[in-house]
Amino acid sequence: MSKEITSREQDYSQWYNDLIIKGGLADYSAVRGCMVIKPYGFALWENMRDVLDKMFKDTGHQNAYFPLFIPKSFLSKEAAHIEGFAKECAVVTHYRLKTDPDGGGLIVDPDAKLEEELIIRPTSETIIWNTYKTWIQSYRDLPLLINQWANVVRWEMRTRLFLRTAEFLWQEGHTAHATANEAIAETRQMLDIYAEFAESWMAMPVIKGVKSINERFAGAVDTYCIEALMQDGKALQAGTSHFLGQNFAKAFDVKFSDKENKLDYVWATSWGVSTRLIGALVMAHSDDDGLVLPPKLAPIQVVIVPIFKGDDQKQLIDEKVRAFVKELKQAGVKVKYDDNENNRPGWKFAEYEMKGVPLRIAIGARDIANNVVEVVRRDTKEKMSMPIEGLTVNIIKLLDTIQESIYNKAFAYRSTHITPADTWEEFMDLLDNKGGFVSAHWDGTPETEDKIKELSKATIRCIPLNNVEEAGSCILTGNNSTERVLFARAY
Repeated sequence: MSKEITSREQDYSQWYNDLIIKGGLADYSAVRGCMVIKPYGFALWENMRDVLDKMFKDTGHQNAYFPLFIPKSFLSKEAAHIEGFAKECAVVTHYRLKTDPDGGGLIVDPDAKLEEELIIRPTSETIIWNTYKTWIQSYRDLPLLINQWANVVRWEMRTRLFLRTAEFLWQEGHTAHATANEAIAETRQMLDIYAEFAESWMAMPVIKGVKSINERFAGAVDTYCIEALMQDGKALQAGTSHFLGQNFAKAFDVKFSDKENKLDYVWATSWGVSTRLIGALVMAHSDDDGLVLPPKLAPIQVVIVPIFKGDDQKQLIDEKVRAFVKELKQAGVKVKYDDNENNRPGWKFAEYEMKGVPLRIAIGARDIANNVVEVVRRDTKEKMSMPIEGLTVNIIKLLDTIQESIYNKAFAYRSTHITPADTWEEFMDLLDNKGGFVSAHWDGTPETEDKIKELSKATIRCIPLNNVEEAGSCILTGNNSTERVLFARAY
């Protein structure tokens, strides 16, 4: 199967598409720009969702659900917000179809035009803040900590599976607070949660930072982000957390009475990650033989493949495997026993290698006689003989080792791909020939940022948190600068 995968060196984009399709994560849809998430890919998303959902609830957040449709007038209430999303909105103008009297099939009924067009949500700030107006009356109603798991639509012209599709799945948190400091603390807390999830569960190192004004979320005062680096040297924004100030509260007149009975607008945040994380996972870890999935998120952590001749050997293996499958499951390991007789063991080995299953166990009659099994790591391809006695404990330890090893490999790659540049020539050479994050001075103006993007196709990915002050000169204008920021070409 690996021969069917385009190599990363030959064509990274095609390699990525091959892995998504042949690894069983997603498929193309009849609807342009949309995708079908297949069961294996959705199981991966469910694992991500379940972990994040618990992290949210452990910090006091509750889930709710808000409408898919947003009245057009809502978007126009926050000027920066509508300016940022206007070109990506899908609009519903009619509510009924009818049969074409000329025999042309179904047509839109011209008499069913909506009085006000509805926008299919690109994000939910407006519909949620319109609702919060009725939920929030006094300081006793705060903080309001709400999250929703939903789909959104952003009309994309150039799409890529998981990374950029017209419709995608995500979570979006929307919170309201009595003070600016509380809202900023919430924004930073959620950023930390995203970073912990990326590093501890996805085994993907990230840099926490703040976006420049040009890259800030439309309608936000500040946007915090986590930035990851893919194997082709391009950056990927893996999550964002926004301090919205009082912008949306003012737009929708959401006020509360404080302890002194004075009225004030509430302070807001929003934050989200999406199925884009699956694309990040694929590009951060996989190889030319298929997916490489971190054990903590893999839909199947261990697959067991029997090797036998005849029913007697099959029965002997089944009895032995049944016992330690039960033990593995009781220990919380996601294990599959593939005793399907329609496919040969070699085909199964290649199939599960393609799907990125962290550990593969092969067991035959001779192995049982020797009281051992053959174990193969997906990340390193290392084969080892492991005793059946104590197998569960050893498997759990090995899964932890694989999780750590995958992270360390990605961290080592990123560490060697954060490079300083002090001149425009150095800057362009690094972007063109090495890739990764380029740490460089910038004069702090949106105009210079736009010009750098135009000339290099690189953007400021973030201004790292706790950035060190350093006097220098902007790589483009030569104007004074007080700190370096991280540039990269990105997805």
